[in-house]
Amino acid sequence: MNNRARYPPGIGLGRGGGVNSNPAFQSRNPQHQYVQRNLVQHQQQYQQHQQQQQYQQHQQQQQWLRRNQLGGTDSSVVDEVEKTVQSEAVDVSSQDWKAKLNIPQADTRFKTEGFERPSPIQEESIPIALTGSDILARAKNGTGKTAAFCIPALEKIDQDTNVIQGTPGRILDLANKGVCVLKDCSMLVMDEADKLLSPEFQPSIEQLIRFLPVNRQILMFSATFPVTVKDFKDRYLRKSYIINLMDELTLKGITQFYAFVEERQKVHCLNTLFSKLQINQSIIFCNSVNRVELLAKKITELGYSCFYIHAKMLQDHRNRVFHDFRNGACRNLVCTDLFTRGIDIQAVNVVINFDFPKNSETYLHRVGRSGRFGHLGLAVNLITYEDRFNLYRIEQELGTEIKQIPPHIDQAIYCR
Repeated sequence: MNNRARYPPGIGLGRGGGVNSNPAFQSRNPQHQYVQRNLVQHQQQYQQHQQQQQYQQHQQQQQWLRRNQLGGTDSSVVDEVEKTVQSEAVDVSSQDWKAKLNIPQADTRFKTEGFERPSPIQEESIPIALTGSDILARAKNGTGKTAAFCIPALEKIDQDTNVIQGTPGRILDLANKGVCVLKDCSMLVMDEADKLLSPEFQPSIEQLIRFLPVNRQILMFSATFPVTVKDFKDRYLRKSYIINLMDELTLKGITQFYAFVEERQKVHCLNTLFSKLQINQSIIFCNSVNRVELLAKKITELGYSCFYIHAKMLQDHRNRVFHDFRNGACRNLVCTDLFTRGIDIQAVNVVINFDFPKNSETYLHRVGRSGRFGHLGLAVNLITYEDRFNLYRIEQELGTEIKQIPPHIDQAIYCR
């Protein structure tokens, strides 16, 4: 059994740790360390007490010297001198104490959480959205589309209204029951508009629009614009502004390679990539739930840390896996296309298509998990004989080039 896949370094190998236990192992004595630590603390406290006593004795000597210099002066004068000396001593000591603290100036500015400037999609869309105009905006995943509509939405709310966020079917159900009153709702935001206008959601969207006032504002954001988006725009958006940043941002910062392999060679090829690449975090995509679980098990057997996530898992379980992966608890995540939208993990610098996607839209969303918000990324596609036509078609539709993987990949193209 490979211990790398099961135990962290140093766990499971000591005395009492199983078959590899070491009979000569000697643990450290925590009680001895505790006694030493307490002894050091008592010594420090004793030294501080001695310094305070010496300082008080010095002040008393100064007072008596001044008393002797005054000679037969009235006792009230002597008392006044003592008070003056004591107050001066307190002032000096307090000033020294404050000076050592190096207290910074109060900072009343709003915290920006590391954001220095708006992204291109935010610069283009926020001013237009604030005027109340409809928008149809297209930009790559991870470029800040969410903030591009959240900021204008927050600017419009007041104490008497709120924002409602949810799936079309759920919001429509609340509206039909009268729980959610939309007659005064001034803005409808459609994030991932291409998905919301699929046959699954479009009827609910169109019914929701009937609950909105005539002078509503519609903001649509997406990375891809199929024909359904254009038809919807022509029917429901009025004098809309079209923002298209895909020409300059499509797959920007992401280097793409492919490797021709047979199906039985894929796991071996993946193991080679793990050993050769400098991976911060990676996402490996499969085309089915069963293949996700089987591949995750195989990666663990190879000795690499691995999580997996797919649609058949409970929502709480999926949330926990995502939270742990985002916090760096694991380096590799195997998943289905469930993980292609709305997921922003900037530590991911490598995406591997273990199973090649069927269309360009899915490919774009998968590869977009790396290279988030200006970071560099690497995409590696494992291509079988049956995938070669899809590879060529996706290159043509996205206007990009997917090169054959070289023997050595320079870290500068995907690590920063």
